[in-house]
Amino acid sequence: MNTYNKPTRGFWIIAIIALLWNLMGVFQFLSSTIWKDLLFETLTENQINLFLNLPSWHSVVFSIAVVTGLLGSIFLLLRKKIAIPMFAISAIGVILQMGYWVFATEVIAVYGVTEAVTMPIIVVITAILLLFYSRTAASKGWLS
Repeated sequence: MNTYNKPTRGFWIIAIIALLWNLMGVFQFLSSTIWKDLLFETLTENQINLFLNLPSWHSVVFSIAVVTGLLGSIFLLLRKKIAIPMFAISAIGVILQMGYWVFATEVIAVYGVTEAVTMPIIVVITAILLLFYSRTAASKGWLS
């Protein structure tokens, strides 16, 4: 049985960074969907075609990933165990979304390997780490 403990300063730092990270994810989603006209002003024709040729389910998965990641971060700050399933859903969404982006589009040909793969790897690793961190925080009794 877990005892309820006071979280460390590191917990709060990680939780705040997670919130900021997931807010950036929401901004990226909004930029590539609702505000895409502004985004397209900064892109080449090939880059624009990548976005225009994405299937509609990609935006749905992207939205689920960022919303559940943001909720997971908020629940982590509120010290609630519901952060764990939120981060789990987010991680699954991120893996599906980024996997499709890297392996099923021409993103590598358009951006080059380094630029096309670096951020998706960082996003996937971060989503998985937040899931495991929330589980660790719960096991230490920091989440109720």
